[in-house]
Amino acid sequence: MSSETTPTLPLHPKLNRLFRLQYEEAQKTHVLLYPEGMVKLNQSASEILLLCDGSRTVGEIVDALESKFSASGLEADVRSMLEEATRRNWLDA
Repeated sequence: MSSETTPTLPLHPKLNRLFRLQYEEAQKTHVLLYPEGMVKLNQSASEILLLCDGSRTVGEIVDALESKFSASGLEADVRSMLEEATRRNWLDA
């Protein structure tokens, strides 16, 4: 891990208004659009960001994903993705 500090996650993660999450049929995946370009997302990142609407806590996002995919132990992965999204300014602080 780098020497950078881990960003503080927002209490209720919400996509930064400069970004737009949408499904691209041509690429068969979700992408994150912003004024300078586009980020192609994998399925996990897409599922997490789709839940970042400002109404759920990180714990509620984890619960929703674990329920949807009949899985457990996703919290570390979800937090890691949200930390990266925060570093990249995809989420409002």
